[in-house]
Amino acid sequence: MTDDDVLQNVGPRLRALRTERGATLTDVAGTTGISVSTLSRLESGGRRPTLELLLPLARSYGVAIDDLVDTPAPADPRVHGRPIERDDGMTMVPLTRQAGGLQSNKMILPPRWRVGDTD
Repeated sequence: MTDDDVLQNVGPRLRALRTERGATLTDVAGTTGISVSTLSRLESGGRRPTLELLLPLARSYGVAIDDLVDTPAPADPRVHGRPIERDDGMTMVPLTRQAGGLQSNKMILPPRWRVGDTD
């Protein structure tokens, strides 16, 4: 989804929030300080939303700006590495993505495994 797609969806969201609350453009203009004509153009897509316009609107509707622009959810930050099983029964699960440099692994030890059991 491009930035233009995201911004085009703001107008319909603003209109939906306003109608859900039973507010008129005049009501919203009174609480935000944004003119009725600017609000109308925002809702119809005739004006690009800016941060200066979205901040008071988000406050007025009691929502986060992310709810107005429908930003995509962030990617899953967790690492799902393939477990590495060693001959001595220990399993290592990578916790970092990068191939070089400092690495972090989760070590799963078999029952009754002792430190002296390694090669």
